[in-house]
Amino acid sequence: MPQQETLTNIESDVFESLKEVIDPELGIDIVNLGLIYQVKESEGICHVTMTLTTMGCPLGHMLDENVTKATISVDGVNECQIDLVWEPAWNMGMMTRYAKVALGIHE
Repeated sequence: MPQQETLTNIESDVFESLKEVIDPELGIDIVNLGLIYQVKESEGICHVTMTLTTMGCPLGHMLDENVTKATISVDGVNECQIDLVWEPAWNMGMMTRYAKVALGIHE
């Protein structure tokens, strides 16, 4: 999980729910891959700031749909707005130890 201000209960629940969204190319959840940069919720609207492993990711639309479904499945969230960003650019250093081990990456 990225460094950010203290999470509300809803924001924490959204992060947990997003762990169910699996990157179809790598087979690891998008939270452990480090693709989720920030989750902010206000009045039932959740803003998810995220990136993809590559700019031309052909399955980006599928991830968008799955992120939206996972986010609005959380009690208290009625709407999901995804901000897809390219800065900072994703790199393997953003993955958790779990993701690196699962992918066979040794440091």
